[in-house]
Amino acid sequence: MGASSTSILPNSILAGLIGNGIQASRTPAMHEHEGDAQGLRLLYQKIDLERLGLGAENLPELLQAAERMGFSGLNITHPCKQAVLAHLDELSPDAAALGAVNTVVLRDGKRVGHNTDWWGFAEAFRRGLPDVKLDRVVQLGAGGAGAAVAHALLTLGVKDLVLNDIDPARAASVAASLCERFGAGRARACTDLQAEVAAADGLVHCTPTGMDKYPGLPLPAEYLHPGLFVAEIVYFPLETALLREARRIGCRTLDGGGMAVFQAVEAFRLITGRTPDPERMLRHFAELGRTA
Repeated sequence: MGASSTSILPNSILAGLIGNGIQASRTPAMHEHEGDAQGLRLLYQKIDLERLGLGAENLPELLQAAERMGFSGLNITHPCKQAVLAHLDELSPDAAALGAVNTVVLRDGKRVGHNTDWWGFAEAFRRGLPDVKLDRVVQLGAGGAGAAVAHALLTLGVKDLVLNDIDPARAASVAASLCERFGAGRARACTDLQAEVAAADGLVHCTPTGMDKYPGLPLPAEYLHPGLFVAEIVYFPLETALLREARRIGCRTLDGGGMAVFQAVEAFRLITGRTPDPERMLRHFAELGRTA
């Protein structure tokens, strides 16, 4: 059954998050709190692959189960943002361009993939680092989230984006795709990380390193310098080892909380069809941090 439960109960929504090791995610609480504020019965389930003993290869059965149980939509996180593409009926223009999906709307028997990560990062960046220099920026990580953040950075006006990834071919592929959309020379794969960071205005981190499950720094601390701004997408913990070190030496920083909220703002709109209150969601996210 592809139609969502909203066709029967307009004030009731069932949604979920598919990903690995997601027990600490604040996304369910954010969605449910905003639903409550809007008079919506919104139940948001964690579908944790780690807890279930499953992998990205199990996406077909999970998507089918969600449809049959009347889910209105799903958020998708690591390691499924790219794997899910093969199991969808349609993609939004942004998701198609990025080759990554973080929100699937289940409606009228169709699975439609969207990407709200790029807008979420861009909005957080505009608010948190509105006046930084953007001539050259180094980005660590070119996976599903990294592709979205790279798109956001070029949209924000970065002139030279240098992508570093554990898989150099992936970095080169994402850079080539970005150049097709934004113009030749706007993005390139990194060849010498230390030299590129030394010459950069900013460093943006898009790998899981720094999360509770993957502690540590994503690059040697001595590569950092006070002339950098440092932006993070990890939000649990909100102060990662990278941000702590960057602040210690005087860098301007942006934590991952803003992206987490603003991607959820747009995902809530897509899944529920209702316009959320971003300021209310920001306040609730901050409250969750104080009680974590």
